[in-house]
Amino acid sequence: MSTQPPAAAPPPPPSGPAPPSGPAPLWAPLYGASMGDAIRRFFTKYADFTGRASRTEYWWFFLFDVLLAIVYWTFVLVISRLSGSFRMTGSSRLVGPLFWVLLAVWIVWVFATLVPHLALVWRRLHDANLAGPWYFISFVPFGWIAQLVLTALPTNPLGARFDRPR
Repeated sequence: MSTQPPAAAPPPPPSGPAPPSGPAPLWAPLYGASMGDAIRRFFTKYADFTGRASRTEYWWFFLFDVLLAIVYWTFVLVISRLSGSFRMTGSSRLVGPLFWVLLAVWIVWVFATLVPHLALVWRRLHDANLAGPWYFISFVPFGWIAQLVLTALPTNPLGARFDRPR
């Protein structure tokens, strides 16, 4: 009678995304993206609503956008105060032409990044295996909290159904 040792069980499949083995194609999510990579991809995939965006891809650009807003508006307030374009008179505020010019620059930035930001959120939801229209939950009262939670969800391998290899 031959006694052979029992066969070893195969290792469990990895629970997260596979580590990148070279530069990820543009259609694939970029896991472990740096801030520079995330910003580059944000503008490269300007209006691309197909595919997925990794959490790092999304949150690095989100951080960049928030830091940009803080730095820009601090700059606007300091420059406006120094130039006399922003004054407090009693209980009212007076703003001069420089303030309006800088406000117009900010509005151009907001409109220039509106579509790519929507596309990025859409792709981030795809990575969590959610349909892109879940973005519109942000329009209900306190829906921004739900959107924040949905974009923070981990990668779901079933989200690969949204990939469109090119």
